[in-house]
Amino acid sequence: MIRKTMLATCVVGALALTTACTSAGSGGTGSGTSTLTYMTFETPSLNSTFWNDSIAAASKEAPGVKINRITSPSTDRDGYAKQLQASGQFPDLLQSITPSTFAGAGLLVPYDQTWVDANFLLPQGNALKGKVYIPPTNSQIIPEVFYNKELFAKAGVEPPKTWADFLTVCAKLKAAGITPMELGGGDPFAASMPLVGVLSADVLGKNPQWLQERYAGKVKFTDANVVTAVEKYRKLVTEGYFDKGALGVKYADSITQFTGGKAAMYMMGSWFLGSVPKDNADNFGAFPVPTDDGSVVIPFAVGGSMAISSKTKDLAGATKFAQAWSLAPGNLKALIESDGAFPMLKGKTLDDYKVTVSQVFKDSFAYVTDENTKVASIGWASNDDAMPPGLNDQLYAASQALFTSADVKGEMAKLDTAWDTATK
Repeated sequence: MIRKTMLATCVVGALALTTACTSAGSGGTGSGTSTLTYMTFETPSLNSTFWNDSIAAASKEAPGVKINRITSPSTDRDGYAKQLQASGQFPDLLQSITPSTFAGAGLLVPYDQTWVDANFLLPQGNALKGKVYIPPTNSQIIPEVFYNKELFAKAGVEPPKTWADFLTVCAKLKAAGITPMELGGGDPFAASMPLVGVLSADVLGKNPQWLQERYAGKVKFTDANVVTAVEKYRKLVTEGYFDKGALGVKYADSITQFTGGKAAMYMMGSWFLGSVPKDNADNFGAFPVPTDDGSVVIPFAVGGSMAISSKTKDLAGATKFAQAWSLAPGNLKALIESDGAFPMLKGKTLDDYKVTVSQVFKDSFAYVTDENTKVASIGWASNDDAMPPGLNDQLYAASQALFTSADVKGEMAKLDTAWDTATK
């Protein structure tokens, strides 16, 4: 999302005063304790209480380390980290950033590979050029299609397997007076979910190396197969399968509207599982974005915890804290229950985390553990399939533009231009 410059400037200025007082990131406080700055973010699920509790739990395993938590003022964590770096205040620890944005500039330290191999199911799941800058603690499906079983039953439809079936379901829902699809079009990342879904399923599903080939200049967004996939999204718009005012709906409101029965389906990252109403959870199901031939393609993103700054004055302390945070069962329990994260620690089942999850969570998690075609979720990967800096925002902008514009080739040409500019 676009950051409001004045807000960011005020926050950076305030941080400068805070760090000057606490010596954040410096070698210590004179008492044998080093103070490390930890950049986090907040959502309705991952609120201040979660972060404070998680820090307290990890700190028990990292004596001698004091954490000064700061919060990114928007969802653009990479942009905020860049502002801090430019002002000489790059944090010691950074939560859920895009490593490729910073590793190339030598700003991050990779984790010890032996430790990574020993603790995670997919040790190279978010590796960048063979090095792991964020422990692969969890994963997400981005997106899957969540649906309201009651509304499906009312329209006499079942979860579709193919794209043709999906369009038939949409048509029957609309004919029954039910809005087929919810869309939080007022927030760029939420607006992009249908486009991310069809591109990941159709383009990467047929060529998992497509992003690498785009880096090599062998393929383009203006290629016919990409345009065909994007036109599927346009058809959902032109057929009236989204509410006409969807571009004015904020992400948080889209959740409320979908869970409140205002629409039958919702393409969203699996973090939505944390928002499934507990008193009505059995009324919700999920299925993958349908493909033309019915093959199962899972847009998959391996996430994780925090990156470690190469600028930190206490690398040993930062590493100890980061490793402890990444393996703390309580942290993962909270992420599973409140943010729909799929845990990726070795040797553990859901029961080991003592979590209470819905059936739709278990069904979705099965797509992670089952043998199927898993591809990068375009625009959400943090590994070698991550798009160049700035391209995620361009993809989000294209999603919003294509809600009202039929110029598919023109929007794809803009992405190609932005890509080429970013990789010069």
